[in-house]
Amino acid sequence: MALQLGALRDALLDAGAAPDKANKAAEELASYETRLGGIESDLRLLKWMVGGIYVLMSVVIIPGGWLLLRVAAKVGALAT
Repeated sequence: MALQLGALRDALLDAGAAPDKANKAAEELASYETRLGGIESDLRLLKWMVGGIYVLMSVVIIPGGWLLLRVAAKVGALAT
């Protein structure tokens, strides 16, 4: 038997649904819940990745670019 949401199955049975239809509906909804859990974990990973990019930019890329511009201005590389 597949994973089911017992409360949903019981509610459907109390509402008068056939037992086999109530079981199938509970199984289908449980599979969606499992898929949503996977999507949430992927989203959590993506949030950490974006945060890492922000840290990388603020610590390495922005100060490095600023230093590169200062050096280029000193040696006259930015003059037209």
